[in-house]
Amino acid sequence: MNQIHRPARAYEYETDGQEIYRQSFGMIRDEARARLSALPDDVTDVAVRIVHAAGDVAVADQIAAHPDVVRAARSALRSGAPILADSNMVAHGVTRRRLPADNEVICLLRDDRVPALAREWQTTRSAAAVSLWADRLEGAVVAVGNAPTALFHLLEMLEDPSLGTPRPAAIVGMPVGFVGSAESKTALAEHELPEGGQVPWIVVHGRRGGSAMAAAALNALAHESELA
Repeated sequence: MNQIHRPARAYEYETDGQEIYRQSFGMIRDEARARLSALPDDVTDVAVRIVHAAGDVAVADQIAAHPDVVRAARSALRSGAPILADSNMVAHGVTRRRLPADNEVICLLRDDRVPALAREWQTTRSAAAVSLWADRLEGAVVAVGNAPTALFHLLEMLEDPSLGTPRPAAIVGMPVGFVGSAESKTALAEHELPEGGQVPWIVVHGRRGGSAMAAAALNALAHESELA
């Protein structure tokens, strides 16, 4: 194999990864101080990572969260709960070294059963794949960063008493797009379980979201240390 040579340094820039994170998070806290102050204290660290993934401090205005989401998600992950993701991009965005119990990160979008279910139900593959989570959903941390239909389908599963769908510990709801994205996140924030109460949630309201933001939220929820 040919030896790989580094090019001559032509620009002055930071090359230490941890220092880049440290400076970035500090800039976000300075620039978005007023916006972040509206959030619960334990949600702030999560919000900083979401803003970092978006590259835009204005995103902080769209972040909203259930008051128990951080505690619920961290407790579940420390207990070994899996992460269920609607897309492989979300799953691949999880930093494994931050996971407290070598937690399994699962995306079933490529499961062989998904195409037939999607055709039968006349829905997206992302929504069909959510139904395959049922046997792993109890106490899991769910992240939807791509498809609004996946989030709507999950809420329908939780709402239908005939299904007996197990309750996840927390839901990261950050699907992106122009059709159904904003509405799905509003539905999550307002959703009441049939027996009362809510599954703790965190969202980026409006059309913005995406796999990078959802994965960033998971990475913040997985470990209390900002730079670990």
